[in-house]
Amino acid sequence: MAADEPLLVLISFDGETAIMSQIDEAMEHHILLMNAGFKDTDIDKFFRIVLDRSGVDWTFICPPDYKGIQYKDKQIEAFYKDGFAVISNFLHSIGYLVGINIPKRYRRHLDVLSSET
Repeated sequence: MAADEPLLVLISFDGETAIMSQIDEAMEHHILLMNAGFKDTDIDKFFRIVLDRSGVDWTFICPPDYKGIQYKDKQIEAFYKDGFAVISNFLHSIGYLVGINIPKRYRRHLDVLSSET
């Protein structure tokens, strides 16, 4: 963190577990998860971010069964709200006061919301 190297971070949906590594150590979130002793299939239990002092990129991929919510638009709304809260709390806990960005390639999930309103 002191060198401001990009970090891969996984944060459990409840915010109780966070796994963090320099990006060059793990390369991708699935590898980071397995390096921490989890199964790679547990990836859908975590918010995924890439972080440095300039900001956060959120890999916005809403699991198809998120919180058992039946309707996709409501599911994505809940994932969005929960993610911003949990990620913001994590960032605050490690002393990073930076913006959260959802890169364009992941915004297709958010398009579901704008197309239905």
